[in-house]
Parts: sequence; C-alpha cells; structure tokens
Amino acid sequence: MIGTPPATDRPFVHANCAISLDGRLAYAGGRRARLSGPADLARVQRLRAASDAILVGANTVVQDDPSLRIHAELLEKPVDTRLTRVVFDSTGRIPESARFLDGSLPTIVVMTEGAGRQFPAHVTVVRAGTGRVDPVVALDALAGQGIHKLLVEGGGQLFASLFRLRLVDRLTVYIAPVLIGGSTAPTMIAGVESDGPDQIVGLQRESVEPLDDGILLTFRPRPIAPGGAAPL
Repeated sequence: MIGTPPATDRPFVHANCAISLDGRLAYAGGRRARLSGPADLARVQRLRAASDAILVGANTVVQDDPSLRIHAELLEKPVDTRLTRVVFDSTGRIPESARFLDGSLPTIVVMTEGAGRQFPAHVTVVRAGTGRVDPVVALDALAGQGIHKLLVEGGGQLFASLFRLRLVDRLTVYIAPVLIGGSTAPTMIAGVESDGPDQIVGLQRESVEPLDDGILLTFRPRPIAPGGAAPL
C-alpha cells in the first residue's frame, strides 16, 4: 500500500506499473497492452483508493486516453474517496477530448511557465519549470494542493525523470508472463542513456510475490552512500 509521506514537504511517491518479462510497458509504437490479470487489476485499484492523487505523463494520456479513476467494481467493498488526477504536460498537448478532462474528478495539469494552453475552468493548472516540467517544483506544488500520497503510473519518460532525481519512495512492478520484443515497444525506463554504473538506478528488494500467472516485485530506493553520489 501507499506508505507514510517522506520527511520532506513533497508527497510520498509510489511508482507502479505492469511490464512484460522483457521489460515492455506496451506494444509496438506505444499501443496499449493489457498485461495485468484480475488479481493485479484489483491490487492497482486498492493502491489508487489509498492515494490522494494519480500521476501520468502526457504521452500516456495521448496514447491510451485513460480515465484514471478508481474502478470500484474491482474492489471488495465500496470506497469513499475522490482521487485527484494529475498529468505532467509541459506544452499543453493533451487533446480536449481526453477523458482526463471530463470534469468527473478533481484534475490538475502541470505545465511549464511559458505554455499558453487554456483548459476548462474545473482544471487546476500548476506551473513548474521552463522548457520541460521540473518534477521537484511540481511535487512541491502538489503538496501545496493537499496531495501527500501520490501514485505514479507511467510512462517511461516520467518514471525516468522521477527516478533519476530520486523522487520515488517505492516501486511495485507486476511482471506478466509474456514477451513482446521489437524495437519500438516502450520500456519501463526511458530518458537519457546510462553510460556506466554511476548512472544506474539503485534499488533494494522488499518483496517477491506470485500474482495471477506473473510475479509482483516491490522495491525501495537504495540509500545514498555517505559523501558519495547515489547510484542512478
């Protein structure tokens, strides 16, 4: 479940995703892949119900048009919560027809200072950074909106930026028993290349559980070594 908020003012950040055994989030070109089984789908809804907000990147909204709501029909009992939906969208490119913007839930769009896109009145616009959304500034702003437990569901570019800035407090990954392959199917972590061991993302395993026909892995970030840079 979503944990205790960190000592800093930013929210507790729980990254969660489902991937194929070869580390792909989706099919070729980013086409959505349904990788979770029934038990994992229910687990994700419990995570959402325990969170203040759910965050995705603009690519996820453009490619998948997710509703980002709690699917109460997959839970054992009704939930009494209004999940806030958040998207990092540097230039304001998510389509006006996106279900994300339907007004059914509190909605926040995080854009850069110079982005001129206008959104409906029910959408809260947060400015964070220039050129690209600054995740540090954005998370501080989300804390100011009363968000203390943040669930991040992708995609790979967003995961990469949060992990490399050491802004993730817990990671859960459901590994489905399938292989996708190819060269355009997106991987779990995108972004800049890692040239050596000083740039990898260091994690510590918390648990390994069988789930549906796959495996659920839980990790936390590896602590920063005294006087040294953290492994990215």
